[in-house]
Amino acid sequence: MIQSQLLDPAWRSLLLNDVMLDHLAGLDEFLVATRVAGTTVYPEPERFFSALNAVPPSRVKVVILGQDPYHSEGLATGFAFAVPQSVKPPPSLRNVLSEVQRDLGQGEGPSSQHDLMPWVEQGVLLLNAVLSVSKGVAGSHHGRGWESFTDAVIAHLGARAEPTVFMFWGKAAQRKACFVQRDHHLVLTAPHPSPLSVYRGFAGCGHFSECNQFLMDQAQSPIDW
Repeated sequence: MIQSQLLDPAWRSLLLNDVMLDHLAGLDEFLVATRVAGTTVYPEPERFFSALNAVPPSRVKVVILGQDPYHSEGLATGFAFAVPQSVKPPPSLRNVLSEVQRDLGQGEGPSSQHDLMPWVEQGVLLLNAVLSVSKGVAGSHHGRGWESFTDAVIAHLGARAEPTVFMFWGKAAQRKACFVQRDHHLVLTAPHPSPLSVYRGFAGCGHFSECNQFLMDQAQSPIDW
């Protein structure tokens, strides 16, 4: 069962109630059937919950929410937008890193790491709205059950007292903004940084500087992007 791959005890306690376990059982059936039919699924099951396993809820300062994993071989890591360090950044990640540089005037630095682990280590939750995809078919696992699970993640973080920054990139991500209490959290929205939409408002969005200003206003340390 896929829930066995969610290892962090705090997330397990928050998310895996009886209703969610029943829901994940249906999702698990879909994923098994997909593989039995000979379709490759990305990422590997042990990476579905990489983002949550790496950042327990108590350490989340910033949430970056994307759409679904990369659907080409060797790219999906379980962290939204990130790729293995040895891999050339795909267009969406290049656009993200270009916006960091434009927004903050940075050259080489933590953002030059394609796996984005320096962000994760500082409490940035790199989550997708959907946590799996079939090889070569973007959006192929939308509507299969992941959305309810990631809704629950955002609903928890959006209701808690600790001021948190949420960056919702793309329509699939922006649908979750309704789960965030905006009186003490910062919600930033933009088009997805893919080549199809980057110049419709992602480029120039300034999310990284806005995020850091908010964190400093809350007496929290900024993210070294």
